[in-house]
Amino acid sequence: MTIRVLVVDDSNFFCRRVAQILSSDPQIKVIGVANNGQEAIQKVQQLKPDVITLDVEMPVMDGITALKQIMQLQPTKALMLSSLTYEGAKLTLDALDAGAADFMLKSYEGISQSSGQLANLLREKVKEIGLKGKVVATKTATTPVQQPSAPVSNSRGQFKLLAIGASTGGPVAIQKFLTSLPANFSLPITITQHMPGTFTGAFAQRMNSLSKLDVMEAENGVLLKPGKVYIAPGGKQMLIEGTSGHPKIRIKDTDARLQYAPCVDLTYGSAAKVFGRQVLAIVLTGMGADGREGARILKQSGAKVWTQDEASCVVYGMPMSVAKAGFSDNEFSADNLASQVLQVV
Repeated sequence: MTIRVLVVDDSNFFCRRVAQILSSDPQIKVIGVANNGQEAIQKVQQLKPDVITLDVEMPVMDGITALKQIMQLQPTKALMLSSLTYEGAKLTLDALDAGAADFMLKSYEGISQSSGQLANLLREKVKEIGLKGKVVATKTATTPVQQPSAPVSNSRGQFKLLAIGASTGGPVAIQKFLTSLPANFSLPITITQHMPGTFTGAFAQRMNSLSKLDVMEAENGVLLKPGKVYIAPGGKQMLIEGTSGHPKIRIKDTDARLQYAPCVDLTYGSAAKVFGRQVLAIVLTGMGADGREGARILKQSGAKVWTQDEASCVVYGMPMSVAKAGFSDNEFSADNLASQVLQVV
């Protein structure tokens, strides 16, 4: 299958380089470019691409306004390109909420190298979204509709930590989950979401404002407390240390050998050491297999691991890797996860 891509950016240089990088992959065909949101809307309707790469900040019409209209007129899988600023992070989160499948950072230096890390990541994301991703055309509901699901075992009181891992599509699934939990939720929650450093702070603030829980970007040495949500800082690794009665967070620099920072496997592995069978881990939507090794360690410790089902994932990669390895105890839709968690904690 050839993935047909429309490139949208107000910079002619950036459009040209993105098109060149994508066209170097035989699975990708760039079918057009646009320099603002209005052009993007017209060309999406005319060309019907499989994927759009869409700049967040543009003149005439910005990427988010364009995306909202595209999702109404011709729902299309979108990869947002964003600047590494706090404001850029907030706008990108708005875009994900409006239906974008994923995002990546804009870098004029990185985009000038066709064989560099950024170019490889761009091709990888477009292929992952184009081949496996789903269009999410509706805004995240803060009160999700509950759906019937498989019964869960009566484990109330067993758990002392809820550990969530996610990548592509994660911010929207996490928002749906957290906004469905009550203010008196009884467990600490750790969230390991693949995301750059500037973005995790903005994401934590967004979740704190939308949910009834106290959500923060995790800091080194902070004690885990019931009803608090700790989001791993981007570019770092988040570990759990101490004892189950006195657990605390350790934030450390990442190892160059690790593909992800933060890494779900590392957080899960450390949680298993401290809490053992008292962990409930949930692996949400995302590309790749981060979380599979951590899930294996958790299962060896007697913990429970749940996964998001394929139908509600933007990319069914991480949950699939866990389920195929036999480490998933239950799988649920994004809409149904919160109600299932509330049955067992």
